[in-house]
Amino acid sequence: MERQKITTCLWFENRGEEAVRFYLSVFGDDARILEETRYTEAGPGEPGTVLTQTFEIAGQQFIALHGGPHETFNDAVSLSVDCADQAEVDRLWAALSEGGEERECGWVKDRYGVSWQIVPREMSDMVADPDPAAVDRVMRAMFTMKKLDLQALRDAHAGR
Repeated sequence: MERQKITTCLWFENRGEEAVRFYLSVFGDDARILEETRYTEAGPGEPGTVLTQTFEIAGQQFIALHGGPHETFNDAVSLSVDCADQAEVDRLWAALSEGGEERECGWVKDRYGVSWQIVPREMSDMVADPDPAAVDRVMRAMFTMKKLDLQALRDAHAGR
């Protein structure tokens, strides 16, 4: 397995294996487990149970650490997903918010407490527009949304 120089590690108190299976199901053919390690007699987990799973989503590697009690995840760190179109936004939003929490401005907290930003790729171009009035309209529109609506953002950008 080729390792990335820097890999995000997600520490799950429990349900880590379940979370990894869930992420693999959400991202389908673009996701896979690369490596697993297991606890030994040295502990602290039950010998033979999963300690870590290195998994990949869209070419990005993550490590799920099944490490026991820890502080909960918060929005200070999130996973941002660059979505090709509204259909991808809709699909990922529905999957990741199920059992989780829909948040403002394209953010969703999944059932495991991990925060995701589900963002249509086109929005990056809109907010980088050299026309400050167009950017302001897009931002104002975005602040009224939970799941991002690409057509509404396009309309705001165009001044419609």
